[in-house]
Amino acid sequence: MVTIKSKREIELIKESCKIVAQTHELLEKSIKPGISTYELDKIAEDYIRSKGAFPSEKGYPSGIKGVQDFPGSICASINDEVIHGIPSKKVILKEGDIVSFDLTACKNGFHGDAARTYIVGKAKTKEDENLLEVTKQAFFEGAKQAKEGNRVGDISNAIYTYIIKNGFSVLKEFQGHGIGRQMHEDPGIPNYGMAGRGTRLKAGMTICIEPMVIAGHPDILELDDGWTIVSRDGTNSAHYENTILITEKEPEILTIL
Repeated sequence: MVTIKSKREIELIKESCKIVAQTHELLEKSIKPGISTYELDKIAEDYIRSKGAFPSEKGYPSGIKGVQDFPGSICASINDEVIHGIPSKKVILKEGDIVSFDLTACKNGFHGDAARTYIVGKAKTKEDENLLEVTKQAFFEGAKQAKEGNRVGDISNAIYTYIIKNGFSVLKEFQGHGIGRQMHEDPGIPNYGMAGRGTRLKAGMTICIEPMVIAGHPDILELDDGWTIVSRDGTNSAHYENTILITEKEPEILTIL
């Protein structure tokens, strides 16, 4: 069920979103060759908790027998890991790595969610730089359609069209989502689809738009940890996400400071 947030609920969501944005800024400053994703996870968790919030992803249930609940406070995905990478002391960032952080903070019962992708130091190839630029811009192409009266399909189609036009592939098995009292709410926001289809957008909705892009073929695999999704062909990937408020005018991006 899609929920329309009250003014008070929107203010609470904004507070959580600000913490998310600040955490991403801190992570960006902390990235360097030689640091582990475990250390970055701890930096993020400590900051989130210092703001009176908690990391929503820590302990998120897998829903699958034999698969542990998510052990990290953030998702930290490296190179061909598209999403849901588990932070680890064994994963050490190297010059030229592509690293994506997806994190959610909850304060006063409401969640904020955003993802960012960075290159550690200097990029190995121009394609890696282009991959990040296209993924980020795909978000903004989708966000242009996040207006009252439009439909979810308008967002989805804009994202897909932009990514394909630029020669990359779209991860179709996962999608954006509504957000509020729950980290994942209705409606789902796919990164592909037909314009004019899907849930109609209304002022007061809070949604997460999150293009997930693969440099090569769109096929994916799930690692044995039950969480990490990688590109089947081993090509690099990127992820960019923000929480957005649908208004009577232009959409308001809540996870950018």
